[in-house]
Amino acid sequence: MPHTETPGTEAAPATRLRWWTELPLILLVYACYSAGRLVVRGDVSDAVDHGLAILRIEKALYLNAEHPLNRLFTREPWLGIPADFWYASLHYLVTPAILIWLFRSHAVRYRAARTWLMTSTFIGLIGFTLLPTCPPRLLDASHGFVDTMAHYSSYGWWGGEASAPRGLGGMTNQYAAMPSLHVGWALWCGVILWRYGRTRLTKTAAVVYPLVTTIVVMGTANHYFLDAAAGAAVMGAGLLLAPVVTRYADRVKARFLSRTTAVPADSSAAGSPNVSAGCQTSAGERFPRQRHPEPRYGTGTEPGASPSDAGEGAPATAR
Repeated sequence: MPHTETPGTEAAPATRLRWWTELPLILLVYACYSAGRLVVRGDVSDAVDHGLAILRIEKALYLNAEHPLNRLFTREPWLGIPADFWYASLHYLVTPAILIWLFRSHAVRYRAARTWLMTSTFIGLIGFTLLPTCPPRLLDASHGFVDTMAHYSSYGWWGGEASAPRGLGGMTNQYAAMPSLHVGWALWCGVILWRYGRTRLTKTAAVVYPLVTTIVVMGTANHYFLDAAAGAAVMGAGLLLAPVVTRYADRVKARFLSRTTAVPADSSAAGSPNVSAGCQTSAGERFPRQRHPEPRYGTGTEPGASPSDAGEGAPATAR
C-alpha cells in the first residue's frame, strides 16, 4: 500500500529520504517557479487595472495599512533600510534554512511539510498567471506610494527596478504581486517553527517572522494588504491539497518501480538456458554412470529378511 503523510503525522516514512535526491527536487521546483514568473508577465495595463481595483476594494473595506507604513518607512531610514534588506534577502534565506533544519532534526515530518510548501508555491504561480497585479510602488505617484527599494538603493545590492541585484531587475516579473508568497512562505516558516520548535526563542520567531514580513511587504510598497491575505489563503489551500499530492506521487512512484523491477525479471526468465536441452528420460531410466544408493529399508522388511520373503509379504524369520 502506498505510504501517505499529512502534516503532523508521527509515522516514519516508507523510504528514507536522501539529501542528494531532495536537493535536485527543490531546485527543480524553484526553477519552474522562477521561470513561470519570468515567462508569464501579463499585460501592463491589465496589471495596473488589477492593482487599482485592489485599492478600491480596500477603500470600501476601510483597509489602508499600506499608506501610513510606506510614509513611515520613507521618512525614517532606520526603519526603511532594514525593511528593504529584510524584503530582499530573508525570503531566500530563512525558508531553505528551515527546510534543512527540518530534514536533519525532524525527518519524519519533513516530507509532508515540503509537499505543503511546494504545492502552495505552484498555486501561487497560478495566481500570478491569472491575475497579474501592479504593486503599489509601480503605480503613478499620484496614488501616494514611494518605492523604498529605489529610494534606498544606494544602501543595498539591489537596483532601482526591483529587489533583484543591480542589472537583473529586467529579468524578474514585477507584476507577480498577487498573492504575496513573501507572506505565504513566512507563514509556512512560522507554522513549522511553532509546531516543531522546542524553545521559547523558536516560538517567538514563529510569531515575529510572518508578522514582520507582512508589515515589511506593505511598508516597502511591494504588496497590498489583500496580497498578504491571499498569500495566507494560498498556504491554507496548499495544506489541504498536500495529502492528495502525496498520495498521487506515491502511486506514480509505485507504478514506476513496478515496471522497472518487472523488466529484469522477465529478461532473466527468457534468457535462462534449459539444462536438459530438450532431453527427456522415462520413469526409471538411468543415466550412464549414474549411482543410486542401495535401499536400506523396504516396505515391510527388516534387516536380514530375504528379498523373496519381502516380496511375498511373509514375515521374516526371527533370529
